[in-house]
Amino acid sequence: MKDAELEMIEGTAAMGKAFRRHCVQTGLLIPCVRLSKEVLVAFCSTCGTQIADGAACPKCAGGTVAATPAAAGLTDNVAGALAYVTIIPAIVFLVLEPFNKKRFVRFHAFQCLFFAVAWTVLWIVLAFIGHIPFLGWATVLIWPLISLVGFVIWLILVLKAYQGQMFKLPVIGDMAEQQAGQ
Repeated sequence: MKDAELEMIEGTAAMGKAFRRHCVQTGLLIPCVRLSKEVLVAFCSTCGTQIADGAACPKCAGGTVAATPAAAGLTDNVAGALAYVTIIPAIVFLVLEPFNKKRFVRFHAFQCLFFAVAWTVLWIVLAFIGHIPFLGWATVLIWPLISLVGFVIWLILVLKAYQGQMFKLPVIGDMAEQQAGQ
């Protein structure tokens, strides 16, 4: 076997055990590249858009931003996207030290919390309307549509956060932006 296909894992090298890398070149076109821990990713501190290292932001014309190493932990865009998974990561990101100081992560955490509250209120209102005669039958048709719309909105929020954009929902986004700016 080639050296490029094998990787000795520390601790088992003395025993002579070798393990294949996570990607092995075969007859297919699958490159076998070892990821570096020094991959740098830069984000605009004003709007959170991903930019090239040392470049000005094309969206808000913000100043140059120094890149942060990706190996230092979660990048802002990943933390922003994870904030939407449930309300638990959103609360954790608002409490933990490195994330609660970043405006981009705080914005998405607050928007997730406000979206969850609005979603819960909407379902409670629909549950009450469902118990009213004749209107209850209408909610049987409305519930699946509202569920689909809510899922699409959630998916858009996750994807926009992962792309490094501060996508604002109409009312909730303004409240989240106000809270993140404090």
